[in-house]
Amino acid sequence: MSSQLIGIIVIAVGGLGLLGGIIYFGMRENSGRDPLQDRLAEYGARDNLPQSLEDLELSLSFTDRVVRPMFKVIAGTASRFTPENQLEQTRHQLELAGQSHKTDARTFFGTRIILSLALGVAGFLLFFRIAPQEPLNAILLTSLFFLLGYYLPVLSLRSQISRRQNNIVKALPDALDLLTICVEAGLGFDQAMNKVYEKWDNELAVAFGRVIQEIALGKIRREALRDMAKNMEVPDVTSFTAAIIQADQLGVSIAKILRIQADQMRVKRRQRAQEKAHQAPVKMMIPMVFLIFPSLWIVLLGPSLIILMETNNPL
Repeated sequence: MSSQLIGIIVIAVGGLGLLGGIIYFGMRENSGRDPLQDRLAEYGARDNLPQSLEDLELSLSFTDRVVRPMFKVIAGTASRFTPENQLEQTRHQLELAGQSHKTDARTFFGTRIILSLALGVAGFLLFFRIAPQEPLNAILLTSLFFLLGYYLPVLSLRSQISRRQNNIVKALPDALDLLTICVEAGLGFDQAMNKVYEKWDNELAVAFGRVIQEIALGKIRREALRDMAKNMEVPDVTSFTAAIIQADQLGVSIAKILRIQADQMRVKRRQRAQEKAHQAPVKMMIPMVFLIFPSLWIVLLGPSLIILMETNNPL
């Protein structure tokens, strides 16, 4: 292997490592902690505070001084050329995935651009330099790497959305039971949602806690519930919020509505379980036909084939 090829490989690996580090540390920026409180706690524990801005800047970690600002610059430059409606759609998808408090739309879109460029450069070096292919095949494979880097974050986000919606559907019947018990015990609907938020730690409880916070800040209850259903796009939650809003507007007893909704959600949960049970034999056919049956044929018919071969070809 020539020294030029070795240099290209080293440069490619170093560039991909740098881009991967930028993406990783940039996406880890919002970890759920308040950076101001962290800095105040750090300085409160130190005896000698920095005397100048230079000392303060040098006291930061390499990630805070170099990696995160670089990621923000790249993400901001990439998102500047992105249509606003696409950014708004990305914001909505982040809301559906429950990641809006960790990543904003511009950072997510910048991550897609950086990852696509990184994989595109890797594909170019791989198929044009390291393992040369035919020009047309090399171009197609490089384009495939580029598109893969562009759509991998989207596929991951869709998987998070699906997982969050499934968790909400599973938790909704039990949450409605707890809401019904609390309301029938004399608590208001808002206090009942607060009890669910205090007792449980899942996606639905977090959504209830957000509704309570929005109501405390002055938002109307029906608007907060509509926003919650919009940020989930789960049909069961949409029907539940619609029933609560209608009961609130018409003056119907919320305890009665909650009791009916809880019964309906339990029936739906049982029906979903029965549906999956009926789908199980069909799904089992694929591994049985392609994995289990060939093994059985080899075990059962293998000795017979050996005997027939020895019979037809005597020594």
